[in-house]
Amino acid sequence: MTSDPVRLGVVGLGRAFMLMVPTFDADPRVKLVAAAAPRAESRAAFERDYGGTGYESVEALCADPSVEAVYIATPHQMHVDHVLAAAKAGKHILVEKPLAISMEDADIMVNAVREASVHLIVGPSHSFDLPVDIAARRIASGEFGTLRMIQALNYTDFLYRPRRPEELRTEEGGGVLFSQAIHQIDVVRRLAGGMADKIVAMTGAWDPKRPTEGAFTALMTFETGCIANLTYSGYAHFDSDIWMNNIGELGQAKNPYAYGGARRALVDLSPEDEARLKTTRTFGSGKTIEAGHNEHFGPVIAMCDRADLRLTPDGIEVFGDTERSFIEAPFGPAPRKTVLDALVGAVRENISPVQSGEWGRASLEVCHAILTSAASGETVALLHQCKAQH
Repeated sequence: MTSDPVRLGVVGLGRAFMLMVPTFDADPRVKLVAAAAPRAESRAAFERDYGGTGYESVEALCADPSVEAVYIATPHQMHVDHVLAAAKAGKHILVEKPLAISMEDADIMVNAVREASVHLIVGPSHSFDLPVDIAARRIASGEFGTLRMIQALNYTDFLYRPRRPEELRTEEGGGVLFSQAIHQIDVVRRLAGGMADKIVAMTGAWDPKRPTEGAFTALMTFETGCIANLTYSGYAHFDSDIWMNNIGELGQAKNPYAYGGARRALVDLSPEDEARLKTTRTFGSGKTIEAGHNEHFGPVIAMCDRADLRLTPDGIEVFGDTERSFIEAPFGPAPRKTVLDALVGAVRENISPVQSGEWGRASLEVCHAILTSAASGETVALLHQCKAQH
């Protein structure tokens, strides 16, 4: 084992990478040495800021012997090809959620990394958030008794943020299911130990101009007997961050007077103009988020036999039988440190991550089950789940 920084190549320099920049910049355990992106401006900005090498193709980056691991931050539908290229080159992999759009692609990816004997980490997702991590470990310890029920909800402006046309087509991974439900599913599965059993759900696609699922609600059960209710809306009206002390998803303070900004920004924009607006959120042109708290994904309450746990951006409120207490989740200079904990542990110590390829496939299965249940009105059994290895 070596203490040298993990030498990381980045595939895709868009919004997902931008959200990881503060963590990469603050954590010396990882060094960015290469990037692959189609926009020359983004590659030039990367070379200027990090001194690494910019590549036009994923294959060229994966052939770079200085790269030990690859962070894949490209659109969902590209993940399978990029994961396969990295695995073939013998690189460990961190891939953005969701792992894939189809279960078939997820199977291909899981098998490929197993054959290549490399680690695959699916994230960052909000199951990596420090309050979630702490709560999951404390629940698993039995400190609060048996976990009985989880309530998770989130109301955001997701559907009205700048989108490329494919991001509004469900079959290509658009809408709230694959980009947003995956977070909630990951959080709930992490708290409940991973082994979901069955689910019944309903979805809503209520804006003809954004013709994809913008909301869903689901009831999921686990082999342990725990039940979880998940509700999400991306229709840009009520904002549940007001229940999180006006702290945004990325840990930033929110301006309550900026209400309606997402919808206003799209007024009279053509699809082409909207796609161009999205490019202003890429590396070299967008701004990084200044966070002062841990990230979150809306209000989450976990009900145990001896306490209810309310997750907040700063820690966990514990409502016990006769007393209340608070478990602090300290915010550090690297907002997504837990993601790099998993990456460094995998590359340097051969520690299998909780959010492995199998874990990502299990959460993806729940996304598809929500769509299936909503279409059929039936409860759907879950067959590809895996346990959380805390």
